[in-house]
Amino acid sequence: MCGRFTATFEFREIKVRWNLHGDLIGLTPRYNIAPSQQVPVIVREESGNRLKVMRWGLVPSWAKDPSMGQRMINARAETLSEKPSFKRLLGKRRCLVPADGFYEWRKEGKRKVPVWVYLENKDPFAFAGLWDLWKPPEGEELYSFTIITTAANERLRPIHDRMPVILEWGSGEKWLDPTYTSFSDLSVLLQPFPSERLKAHDVSTRVNSPMNDTEACIEPA
Repeated sequence: MCGRFTATFEFREIKVRWNLHGDLIGLTPRYNIAPSQQVPVIVREESGNRLKVMRWGLVPSWAKDPSMGQRMINARAETLSEKPSFKRLLGKRRCLVPADGFYEWRKEGKRKVPVWVYLENKDPFAFAGLWDLWKPPEGEELYSFTIITTAANERLRPIHDRMPVILEWGSGEKWLDPTYTSFSDLSVLLQPFPSERLKAHDVSTRVNSPMNDTEACIEPA
């Protein structure tokens, strides 16, 4: 699964990389992003790619209340076309979640050791995601998203059996491209990221609390 991640870059760094339109106001580096928090994600609009702030934890449009999002922070790539909550989003509500790393917890006896996983060159990338819009009877509309996971690669398997789907610019553009509609075309993108291009190191247990969101979270323990 993916339950915490990082986006430690300045968002202006990814504006050109992802061909983003509009202003990137008030977006700062993040070192410990957790479910239920507001997160900028990339969506495809008629004018092009744009950042839109959404809550992490998908609340389907048909949900009775937003608490359902607590259980839908991740979606399994293998069953996207089978689950009603995700199947209907595959056609027009795909998104990218800008990031540059994520955390997993390795079991050592009764202890869980947090590990930060990132690209070897530490470049930003994006997770594949799906989003939806929930409209309450009264009050504000809620945009929310989920991060897609796949089987872990060889590097991650000793830590966890799942990992988020990591997309770089080319594959990310295909994920947003509305002309890709069949699950067979999309599933090609939802594969484990190559092990040899990832690095990982143990970090402090300060990441266990979402209240801690500083550079110290990613420093080697």
